[in-house]
Amino acid sequence: MAKRSDPGTTDRTRWSWSVSLTARILAVNVIALGLLAGSLIYIDSYRKELVAERFRLAQTEVEIAASALADARAARVPERMALIGTQHSLRLRLYDNEGALVADSFELADPTYEFVDPETEPWYQHAARTIDRGMDRLLGAPPIPDHIEPAETSDAQHWPEIADALDNETTVVMQRLAPDRTPVISAATPVGESGTVLLTTRNARDVTQNVRDARQTLAIIVGTALVVSILLSLFLARTIVQPLRKLVRAAVRVRLGRDRTVVVPRLPDRRDEIGLLARAISDMTAALRQRIDAVESFAADVSHELKNPLTSLRSALESLEKVEDPNVRKQLMYIAKQDVERVDWLVTEIADASRIDAQISRTTFECVDMLRLVRALVAERDSRGVNGSNPLLISHQGDGPLRVAGDAPRLERVLHNLLDNAVSFSCDGDPVEIALIRRDEHLEISISDFGPGIARDSREKVFERFHSLRPESEEIGTHSGLGLAIARTIVEAHYGTLVAHARRDGRQGACLIITLPAWADE
Repeated sequence: MAKRSDPGTTDRTRWSWSVSLTARILAVNVIALGLLAGSLIYIDSYRKELVAERFRLAQTEVEIAASALADARAARVPERMALIGTQHSLRLRLYDNEGALVADSFELADPTYEFVDPETEPWYQHAARTIDRGMDRLLGAPPIPDHIEPAETSDAQHWPEIADALDNETTVVMQRLAPDRTPVISAATPVGESGTVLLTTRNARDVTQNVRDARQTLAIIVGTALVVSILLSLFLARTIVQPLRKLVRAAVRVRLGRDRTVVVPRLPDRRDEIGLLARAISDMTAALRQRIDAVESFAADVSHELKNPLTSLRSALESLEKVEDPNVRKQLMYIAKQDVERVDWLVTEIADASRIDAQISRTTFECVDMLRLVRALVAERDSRGVNGSNPLLISHQGDGPLRVAGDAPRLERVLHNLLDNAVSFSCDGDPVEIALIRRDEHLEISISDFGPGIARDSREKVFERFHSLRPESEEIGTHSGLGLAIARTIVEAHYGTLVAHARRDGRQGACLIITLPAWADE
């Protein structure tokens, strides 16, 4: 037979069935943080925006500086170059139309910046540069040329932006990388109509530092969140997985049946689904044990009850072979016949009792008019004459219809068993009273007789299987001792109760009371 999949699951989640809950909880939280960590990539957009802003600033600065130099007398040009370079942390170079260097602000005044030698920096700066290279490769960033100062500072051919600025008569901005991988932004633009070109350079170290600071801050946040998430995930997994493992171990021990005293933890302090599951498994285990004990007890009782008539039957048959007296043989045959009838009755009742739970669990309850059912049952019993000389009297009272939800044939079986019991204990001519009373949301059906009654300490025992306190005048084998037990089983399956009391009017006799939920009228 092909294995059927659980309808509560889908094939889309089948791949995770072999993964432990701890791993799945960790994965869910870590993947979410991994997506957050992916935002590190978007810092590249932040870097590009900073560089673009510096390009615009470099273009503006070089054009303003070129305009200032164009308006200045030739003798004042070096002074203005030194002043602009000092104020704006720039290096200004002025080239003539032949590409020869006319003036350099670093020679006219103190240099405003110096390139950092990477060999002199601490280890974390090397690590930062390594991360920068890694991010560039990850993002597929275009390569940026290194900034190399020409050996001859007068050689304009080293700066291609100068030739582009002269040819196109516009401002050209370029980016290069210093030895420590910080951006060097250069801008070239013509100076007036003189044919000279102004070149400015700036080491924008703050751009790299800002990007690294943002990346470091985000990495710290993600790292902290990752640690906290892992710890919380482990805590969550512990609160879920460990109780489940305890329940699994207890369930395995219960299944193996090696220890009848195994206690399934109920986890009373937990009010979540794990606690509900633990208490449900504990209750299920207790119910299973009760059912097993009941089956074992029932089997022992069946064996005992069958053994008595079989022993009597065997004795009668063995004696029959040795007896010649026809009267004695006739008596032995009568005993054998009674024993056979008793065994047949027992087997029938035992089979019926063993099927009741399973049959009722598959039955769909319907609306049953109990007054109509009782009247039909009494008429049927009267027609068969099973009540003897004991009349069955029906009464009813209470507001509302006398209807319940149930299985009519099974409820009829209950009433037959109770009436058989009441008639068997009644003297000739004594009535058996059937009263139906509607009490709020319940319907109460009582069957009372005028027999010897039931002792207080026996009112629960009469519902035990094979417990029998029969009248002395009753023939052996006519009752199995299962009638009241079967009746109670059926009533409880209908969410009701069946109890024994003394008569309510104080007279001698027994009163068996059925209480069932009334049919809910919509």
